[in-house]
Order: sequence, then structure tokens, then C-alpha cells
Amino acid sequence: MSSRREIAVAVLVFDGVRLLDLTGPLEVFDVAASLGTGHRVTVCSPGGADVTTSGGLRIGVQADAAALSAVDTLVVPGGECLVHERPDAALQAAIAQLATGARRVASVCSGAFALAEAGLLDGKRAATHWRHTGTLRRRFPTVTVDEESIYVRDGRVLTSAGVSAGIDLALALIEEDAGDVVAHEIAKDLVVFMRRRGAQPQLSVPARTPRPRRDPLRLLCDEIAADPGTNHSLASMAARAGLSERHLSRLFKAQTGMTPTAYVLSVRREAALALVEAGETLGAAARRSGLGSEETLRRILRTSRD
Repeated sequence: MSSRREIAVAVLVFDGVRLLDLTGPLEVFDVAASLGTGHRVTVCSPGGADVTTSGGLRIGVQADAAALSAVDTLVVPGGECLVHERPDAALQAAIAQLATGARRVASVCSGAFALAEAGLLDGKRAATHWRHTGTLRRRFPTVTVDEESIYVRDGRVLTSAGVSAGIDLALALIEEDAGDVVAHEIAKDLVVFMRRRGAQPQLSVPARTPRPRRDPLRLLCDEIAADPGTNHSLASMAARAGLSERHLSRLFKAQTGMTPTAYVLSVRREAALALVEAGETLGAAARRSGLGSEETLRRILRTSRD
């Protein structure tokens, strides 16, 4: 790929930053640069000192934030310290300086708290880790908190949910700059199973459903999540679990709050929507997810919009 215009990205770190919030986006930008996208990343901190992550690892910093000239994109990773106390004055000043004139400002996970303290989220929609959405809403009532999406864009400001969602956010930035094909190549290089779009929920059906206590049911749930397109009829699941259909239905409802059939449909619906978001045709998404026909998926899409 031929070289493009340089895109200066500043990643602003601080003591207590969460390591994966930082390294996830850095890996995306690093692969992008190797493909000739023109992204040039500078890891900076207030004052230019090295920082220590929440896990105790020391991170070398390339520059003092105050020494950087105008940047195209500012990325602020998260850290639990931002949830429990206000960012210090030096961090707030660095955000204000780097955000001024930047084309885009983005945060990962609890980095949204730092952007909110700087006034960059006033009157905007924003995402953060699902565990902290209530705190963000209470502390910053002018922010409209999106509790579901893995990342949100409102104007030039992008905010993402926890940890791995920072990779999804960075891929979205690359797609905006260099196109979908490049973003897809980066996702393949990083062995990201499926690129997730912003509107996808933070927690999948298996993650937000109570985990069954008994082994046969746990194994069934894992099989459904791993391959929603295979045969998951009630008869097939009962046979695999070594239970009668009636007994399986009673146990499944008691331990997950859903019938086996409703659980399978929920997983398939979520898988199909993710496939469509990733660029699959409706027919292919319906087949791969186990919904069967394109018309079935169309009905589900119409229902989700109503």
C-alpha cells in the first residue's frame, strides 16, 4: 500500500492506566502503520514522565503532552483511578490542550470520566464499561450514557466500553481513515474473531444470562454460543444432555430464566445481527447463525427497529 498523509495520534497515559486499554489500540495503530496508513502514534503523559499501570508494569513515555503540537486524534485510555477520584489538574490540562484543534477525541473504558471532567462530553452520548455506567450518569448528569453499545460516536468525540472494546474503537478509527478493507486486514492480523460495530451490546446473551449450575446445561450453553448454526432442536439438546425434553426444559428455565428454545433463538439473533454488521449478506447471516431463511432474519430486523 502506498504511503498516505501522516495522521498524528496522541495516546495520553497516566499513573494507574489499565494496560489493555492502552495496548489494544496501540496494536491496531501499529499494524495500520505497517500497512502504510500514515498513522504515527506518540505515547505521552503530563510532564513526560514514565507511568505505572494499574497492574504495576512501568510504561515508557515518548513525550511530554505539553510539548506536542496539534494532533489529529487524541486517545485517552481508562483506569479505575478515574472512576474513584477526579483526574488531577495536570491530566485535565493535558486533555484540554491536546483536544483543542484535534479532529477526533476518543476514550477507552473509564477514560470517559476524564473526558467528562474536561467538559468534552457535555450534552453528548457516551459509553463506558457497563460496571461504571451508573456512576458516570450520576456524576455527569449532562451526559447521555449509552449502557448497551460497545462504542459511541457523537460529533468528533468517541467513547468505548471496557478493555477489548478499545480494539473495536481503534478499528473504527482506522476504517474512517483508510477504509473497511484495511480495517478488516488489521482485524485478521490481530486474530480478532469478528469485528464488532458500535451498536452491538457490551454483554452477549451468554454473558448476561445466569450461568447454569449443572454441567450438562453449562456444556449446552457453550455449544450453542460456539456454533449457533448447528442443530439445537429441543430433541437434539435433550439427547446430548442425557435428559428428557421435559426435564431439560424445566431445568433450563429454572437455572437461566429462559426456555432452551428461547435461549437458542436469542443467541442466533445476536449472531445474525453481528454478521450483518460485519458485512455479510442477509442470506449468509441467516444460514451461518442457524436462523435458516433470509425472510426470518428480515422479520427479526424489522422487530428490532420497532
